[in-house]
Amino acid sequence: MKKKFLSLFLAGAMLMTAGLAGCAKKQDSKKIGVAMPTKDLQRWNQDGDNMKKKLEAAGFTVDLQYAGNDIPTQQNQIESMINGGCKVLVIASIEGDSLGTVLATAKEKNIPVIAYDRLIMNTDAVAYYATFDNYKVGAIQGQYIIDTLKLDSTSGPYNMEIFTGDPGDNNARFFYNGAMDLLKPYIASGKIVVKSNQIEFETVATASWATENAQSRMDAIISGNYADGTKLDAVLCSNDSTALGVANALEAGYTGDYPIITGQDCDIANVKNMLNGKQSMSVFKDTRTLADQVVEMVKAIMDGKEAPTNDTTTYNNGVKVVPSFLCTPVFADADNYKTILVDSGYYTEAQLA
Repeated sequence: MKKKFLSLFLAGAMLMTAGLAGCAKKQDSKKIGVAMPTKDLQRWNQDGDNMKKKLEAAGFTVDLQYAGNDIPTQQNQIESMINGGCKVLVIASIEGDSLGTVLATAKEKNIPVIAYDRLIMNTDAVAYYATFDNYKVGAIQGQYIIDTLKLDSTSGPYNMEIFTGDPGDNNARFFYNGAMDLLKPYIASGKIVVKSNQIEFETVATASWATENAQSRMDAIISGNYADGTKLDAVLCSNDSTALGVANALEAGYTGDYPIITGQDCDIANVKNMLNGKQSMSVFKDTRTLADQVVEMVKAIMDGKEAPTNDTTTYNNGVKVVPSFLCTPVFADADNYKTILVDSGYYTEAQLA
């Protein structure tokens, strides 16, 4: 009797263990790795939070990691995701050329990679790219300057300075080109004057998109070109962290009226600056929309289908043209921010007070 009971007990234990293993296996089969560059910028916190919430709501388990803008850390985090059983990787890279080796391992293990908002360069391991129309982001900023200065109906000249993003971020060139394709004819005609003569991408790029780097460069530009009271009419800034650095420098060392300052991401500090007249606009890329689209892409991949895309020609990473889904950006300013940012539920009035 004891032997029979022991046999039944062991059999039950084995079934329970097998059941638990089956549950673990089932759970692991829905594990998604999400690699974000840093928590130092508001937008990446929002992107990471949105991705995690929406993927979990869709039934996936999520390994979300932030790399502190340190490339080796991000490489190690992605390697850990690969070894930890993630079935799809969603990666916002710190530097587009830095992930080729670790993603080669992902490809060997048949783990699809979705590049998130920053194209990963020079690797065939990237299956898809999800982003906003980055050229259009720049075009919106450039057109805003054209319209606000009335460049087509006034004689000028107007003084402008230029700040774009990290030279290793492929998006920075799209932002720059989108704006400058519209603005360069006015520079060529002399209606816009860049007094610092800093115009080309390599000269106006801002390492790590860092506010302090933009502020330091703007301090030098003010000292060398505008300290004598010369009016500054516009500053093309590709995003809000650079715009914040420019605004800080102007507050410390510029005596004239605030120029037009563009931005991108609608960070809280920058929206407050807009409401206080220290920034003119910011391109709004609703990270909820982008997260929704990435979830649909992940679902399709996990179902063995092609992910939805709407652009198969624009984004060449140096090895392949990466099928992409481009969401549509809009801009917010002091006139429409309530509709765009508050009524949509992105922020509360209290957050912007």
